[in-house]
Amino acid sequence: MALVTFLWANNEVGTLQPVAELAAVAARYGVPVHVDAVSAYGYVPIDFHALDVAALSVSAHKIGGPVGVGALLLSRAAEVVPLIHGGGQQRGRSGTQDAAGAVAFAAAAREAVEALPSFAATVGGLRDRLVAGIREAVPTAVLRGDPSPGGRLPGNAHFTFPGCEGDSLLFLLDVAGFSVSTGSACQAGVPEVSHVLTAMGVPEAQARGALRMTIGHGSTAADVDALVAALPAAVARAARAGFADRVVA
Repeated sequence: MALVTFLWANNEVGTLQPVAELAAVAARYGVPVHVDAVSAYGYVPIDFHALDVAALSVSAHKIGGPVGVGALLLSRAAEVVPLIHGGGQQRGRSGTQDAAGAVAFAAAAREAVEALPSFAATVGGLRDRLVAGIREAVPTAVLRGDPSPGGRLPGNAHFTFPGCEGDSLLFLLDVAGFSVSTGSACQAGVPEVSHVLTAMGVPEAQARGALRMTIGHGSTAADVDALVAALPAAVARAARAGFADRVVA
């Protein structure tokens, strides 16, 4: 095996992987590890040197930086062969470096790291309020991902609503003024059910009723309470539509 690579934080259900434990197992067999920390960056503490992994990747847009800028951290022991070669003035890297993007990324990173403890605590509290509210308002809703608050991203709440179609819920909540999603941005507009949920063993009919809610910088307790109050009517209306029971071939 040449490489082990995995997501630190799942971008749909929010589950956090035990990175240090997985890296230790790989190290026993001499296999290098790459961690995709794009969704975790700015939400959980990251100490690259303490992880003992070969590589870790992050992206600026997840922390309020510019789109199209990212970073790949490599350990000194990592051996990486470029696919495209450039000039010596850029240490063999191809293309022109985006200096403005890099500076903007650095500014966003500095703010994200400094604000992380208070930000994570704030959004984590709002997330817990949202989860508790949904469970009370819609008892049939099923929380997906790690059920423990510390085992998932602080701002992530992912539920499936039996008998409902996620797209119906998304539309109804959008009309009510709430921005939610049925999965990751990468899968937006794709008619198939989430491959994450199916890999978790969630039946297709239930997976079609998925809804991901994310707490952000501008979210408030009033926003959370308003969403919880709007959900029962949206769920009831989506269930009457009954699209989730019609499996698409």
